[in-house]
Amino acid sequence: MLHSYKSLFISVFTFKINQKKYFIIKFKYLIYMADTSDFKNGAVIKFNNDFYTIVEFQHVKPGKGGAFVRTKLKSITTGRILENTFNAGVKIDFARIERNKYQFLYSSGDDFTFMDMEDFNQVTVDRKMIDNPLYLKEGQEVFLLINFDDNKILGVELPFSIEMKLTEVELAEKGNTATHASKKAITETGLEVQVPLFINEGDIIKIDTRDGKYIERVNK
Repeated sequence: MLHSYKSLFISVFTFKINQKKYFIIKFKYLIYMADTSDFKNGAVIKFNNDFYTIVEFQHVKPGKGGAFVRTKLKSITTGRILENTFNAGVKIDFARIERNKYQFLYSSGDDFTFMDMEDFNQVTVDRKMIDNPLYLKEGQEVFLLINFDDNKILGVELPFSIEMKLTEVELAEKGNTATHASKKAITETGLEVQVPLFINEGDIIKIDTRDGKYIERVNK
């Protein structure tokens, strides 16, 4: 059975602050051809001429027939969700991807500017490469997915949850005491989200970026 292996590349950057010299060391891992036994959530594979992140996978061994793996894949370039079944043991082309931490600075039209958290270099990303730009607020930390082969930015990976302040909250209907009742709210970025009836304007809430749903109120 073919398994993945890695090569480690090290880059060293230097800069000066107040006449003092500092070093930043960045590590890059290359992941080569493997098979379905190497699947893990968050891994990136090349499939159907696109790059996909593995969102979910399940190994299945039926009573009859060969084993297979059910997967839910998310396109890095389009955000589209694809469900696909792979025969167990087939070779998989794992992409050579770097996940570098960046901070969102600002947007201008369709251009979104991010800063590398290590060397402070700034890059611009097109709106089309971001699943939902309304999840981004100034200072938000994300990962940029970069193709190791050509250093091209493939997409922006958001954290699974973010915190947002509510600037507008719909008034709850009087007498509505249903257990799962909700109302509409608008965040500081203009994102619309359904929240429980006890949530008020000015509250900070946690939102799941995978489905856009309210998680909890944050006490700050």
